[in-house]
Amino acid sequence: MFTSLDPGAIGVSVSFEEALKLARDAGFEGLDLPLKDLLTRAQQTSVQEMKERFQQAQLRPGAWGLPVDFRGDEESYQTGLAQLPAYAELAQALGSSRCSTWILPFSDTRDYQSNMEFHANRLRPIARILADHGQRFGLEFVGPKTMRNGHQYEFISTIAGALELGQQIGTGNTGLLLDSYHWFTSHGTVADIQQLTNQQIVYVHVNDAPTDRDVDEQIDSERLLPGASGVIDIAGFLQALQSIGYDGPVVVEPFNAEHRTLPYAERVKATRASLAKIWQQAGLKA
Repeated sequence: MFTSLDPGAIGVSVSFEEALKLARDAGFEGLDLPLKDLLTRAQQTSVQEMKERFQQAQLRPGAWGLPVDFRGDEESYQTGLAQLPAYAELAQALGSSRCSTWILPFSDTRDYQSNMEFHANRLRPIARILADHGQRFGLEFVGPKTMRNGHQYEFISTIAGALELGQQIGTGNTGLLLDSYHWFTSHGTVADIQQLTNQQIVYVHVNDAPTDRDVDEQIDSERLLPGASGVIDIAGFLQALQSIGYDGPVVVEPFNAEHRTLPYAERVKATRASLAKIWQQAGLKA
């Protein structure tokens, strides 16, 4: 596995060139792909030029987020679906093979089975297009109980649920976006990860949880940099990933207001330092 920077995950909005510089200067090994910007750039310059930029910065291409609105109306969905092959083709050309999205853990209109059918039907064509371009598709379950409170129907909020959705999609290229915060708040265990395979994990997020809330009181939008509090067993999390041979990007997604007050360069360096800290805690080679 390797460290990758997703600027958007830490509230950093910069050009591709600046993102490359920030990632390189802070010591990241990879940079996630801002594919919407890169698609425009590819039309103006060339894919080769972008590949050379990654090589010059000595950075690996990371993952990319699904650009299709599959949760909304049919027209928006079909529009996104029609545009997806161009994104997937570019990601493949740049050397990235990992796309991901998140699954809302509740519904006020569909019961569990109806929602499962809706998601499988909407995501299956997406997964097929991704498979046609050598892409794996990571599904992120959202763990906090507070996200489901007050809603009529609960939906996927665990590893097992996300894997079930992948089976329903049935294209053979689905897996997990495994986030340490969602793993923790879903009452996941190290053993749960050890029972998975590298092929089942597409992408990884790491973060920590505040100390002043019990597991079922944690709030999705209020997290810490990984290793900041020690509430989440990040060493066990990473060691379990290493034990199954996970070989993809590891990205920090803290959703932390204090962290987002830092200037961009300092914020990126603090993010990279948090990864170095948890790598050391887990006894992994930097």
